[in-house]
Amino acid sequence: MPLHVQPDYEGGSIVNLMATLAAGLGASAPYAPLAELPIVEVREARNVVLLVVDGLGARWLARLAPDGALRARQRAVLTSVFPSTTATAVTTFLTGLAPAQHGLTGWHMYFRELGAVAAILPLTLRPGGQSIATKGVAPEGLFGYAPFVAKIAASGFVVSPESIVNSPFNVRHSGAARRVGYRSLDGLLDATAAIVRRGRERQYVYAYYSEIDATAHKHGMASEAIAAEVAKLDAAFGRFLASIAGTDTLVLVTADHGFVDVAPGHQIELADHGALAEMLVLPLCGEPRVAYCYVHPGCEAQFERYVATVFADAASLFRSQDLLAQGWFGPGVPHPRLHERVGHYTLVMKDGYAIRDLLLDERRHDQIGVHGGATEDEMLVPLVVAHV
Repeated sequence: MPLHVQPDYEGGSIVNLMATLAAGLGASAPYAPLAELPIVEVREARNVVLLVVDGLGARWLARLAPDGALRARQRAVLTSVFPSTTATAVTTFLTGLAPAQHGLTGWHMYFRELGAVAAILPLTLRPGGQSIATKGVAPEGLFGYAPFVAKIAASGFVVSPESIVNSPFNVRHSGAARRVGYRSLDGLLDATAAIVRRGRERQYVYAYYSEIDATAHKHGMASEAIAAEVAKLDAAFGRFLASIAGTDTLVLVTADHGFVDVAPGHQIELADHGALAEMLVLPLCGEPRVAYCYVHPGCEAQFERYVATVFADAASLFRSQDLLAQGWFGPGVPHPRLHERVGHYTLVMKDGYAIRDLLLDERRHDQIGVHGGATEDEMLVPLVVAHV
């Protein structure tokens, strides 16, 4: 398995999928369209449904449901974005922008404009967990872009779990779309079916399902719990297509990322590496699989030596500016604060490894399944296409 898979922003990534959707829904995008989905196929459908299944990587779908309803309609394998994580990839789905333009680079990010590290999806400060509102900052102040639904010539809907449907992040990124909450997989699919059956105008539905991601974090992708969850999703998808037959709906299913499981003993705690921690200005940012390192001036050579020797089996080290220059975050003019949000160095963990930097007031959350890295299991996602 290749250690590092770079996103294919030239026509094979989720960014290009969103470019095709934009073009087919009456908007434009600064990226190449997706090679595997003709724009006309989107343009001619009355309803367009994009179902994002959090965590359902293409290789895992092939292993767990090789003969199911999803695989029977799988048209292609796409790459996610970098890093291959929800905070970054879901923002691409909700804006149509590559990470280079939307500037959200992982779960934990250093925001110079806040003077702090924050968790971007809950919009809370680290440490402490307080809302960014305690600093007098409205969510709009961190996002200088329009939602995807504001750009298209169709009525927009966002179908999300009740727990997040009205969160500040979701509200900001839904724009004028009607938000619909749900409590179960059947609730998600029933709500989506009701939308596509409801009216005669053109409609775009973004639907997000999170349970595979939650289950994988807790039990790992090799678990019976995940096998059962994927089987349930696959069967429900088949029923969903039957329930909306004849509605002239283009249904697209993909994912934000896949997963790898952390091997026993391969969870690295920064607290066990005090010499390395002393070289850092800030806590590690990003993800357990892709960590951004802010290094004290003058400690660069020492930092590089430590990683090269102590972490030789666990991580690859890159200068973050090199990753930017090589296009890992996407093509085009970058977000003005992008360079601040990726640190001086990036640790890209090798297969089966993760790294965590636990602060004083933070509870430990052990995760078996993790994501964010650049292995095939994390980076490759399916594209399922059905027109009913």
